[in-house]
Amino acid sequence: MRLRYQLMLAAALLAPVAASPAAATVKSGIEAWQKGEPAKAIAIWRALAEKGDSDAAFNLGQAYRLGRGVAADTGQAKKWFERAARVGHLDAQVSLGLLLFDSGSRREGLTWLSRAAERGEARALLVVGTALFNGDDLPQDPVKGYAYVSRAAAQGLAPARTTLAEMDRVLPLDKRRKGVALAQEAARGAKSPASVDPIPKKTAVPKLEATAQSTVTANAAVKASARGVWRIQLGAFSNKGSAQALFGKLQGKLGGAQAYYVPVGAMTRLQVGPFESRATANAACSRLKPQPCFAVEAR
Repeated sequence: MRLRYQLMLAAALLAPVAASPAAATVKSGIEAWQKGEPAKAIAIWRALAEKGDSDAAFNLGQAYRLGRGVAADTGQAKKWFERAARVGHLDAQVSLGLLLFDSGSRREGLTWLSRAAERGEARALLVVGTALFNGDDLPQDPVKGYAYVSRAAAQGLAPARTTLAEMDRVLPLDKRRKGVALAQEAARGAKSPASVDPIPKKTAVPKLEATAQSTVTANAAVKASARGVWRIQLGAFSNKGSAQALFGKLQGKLGGAQAYYVPVGAMTRLQVGPFESRATANAACSRLKPQPCFAVEAR
């Protein structure tokens, strides 16, 4: 059975605009973008990107890919994504890889996606894992493919849950167990890739139905690491005070869980925990509806 690729180019648009604390002008470009002034943002980012700033180069690639503030131009998007990817920018590696893969340059795309997958990036893990399972432009390795997709599903990526359920139907139990063991080993040594709030995007990942089986499988596929610590993430904010205010508002529903204010570039993520398992973290999220919330494994 060949698996369908659940996550393609549209997923590249989930990649966030990057902001480094040392480059305030990158942040000012983000602020201009969010205020509906894309031309101003692009002018800021272009000047920085031409001097070698990888965050700015990635943001400029996103603008060309979206066609906002500039005419849509896939060639320019690839150019700026590649500049950032070559110096290790994780989101640029994923965006470039997906763009190449979707445009027919599958082997080149998988090269970049494999680099990001080695760093634990969920979208890259899903695409590379599917390619390994199918033997598409990579040596076929269903066990490793299952491990990759398991890790993506454990990070909450809905298309990965769908793919994992399909794998469960065709892969023998002994190979699935080997894949889970491989995923657990990799998860213990991996660092969670950083990201910040996404820029406004023109398209989104197509909605995929998640069956009960896929949800259960995803939750069980990769168990908590040796530390077994889970948190819930409630948002990312441009200032810490906003994160603190939200925690104060929700604290009474959290049963004594503590707040973690995690700096990511110029942003602050609000995470709450610890919880002993993904299931208990998800249960905590359900108590906070309609507040956006998802489980994350503390590293």
